[in-house]
Amino acid sequence: MIALIGLFPGIIGLETTEGVGVLQVLVLLAGFSVLFLAAYIFVKRSFYAGLRNTLAQDIGIRLTMTGLLAAAAAGLADVLGFGSHPGPDDARPMLGRLQAIALVSSILVASLGVVIYAIFGPEDSASETDDSDNPAIDSA
Repeated sequence: MIALIGLFPGIIGLETTEGVGVLQVLVLLAGFSVLFLAAYIFVKRSFYAGLRNTLAQDIGIRLTMTGLLAAAAAGLADVLGFGSHPGPDDARPMLGRLQAIALVSSILVASLGVVIYAIFGPEDSASETDDSDNPAIDSA
């Protein structure tokens, strides 16, 4: 819901202005951060409870963190001083086309990290079968 409010602030009755503002970007980033954290907790508790993370899962976590950091840098570039629209002090920061593309791309990279974490988890040792229990091998 927080990410949805960041994308469309009018759904909760906030007055919208032209363009995308700094507060809107911050709410959007907070929403996606909570969403990714919840996804990691869900995958860990549902599929890999009690198991240690694999190297691929650690890479997935770091990829998500990097994607969120890049999204924050792209979304807040004008505020941080390295954006393409550094207007006068009284002008409102503006989210440009390239910044929006970088923001969306970074969110997609962060989402890929969650998918990597979910897919490349450790094998459950209880589901693996031992060769001595296989009757086809014993009869050969």
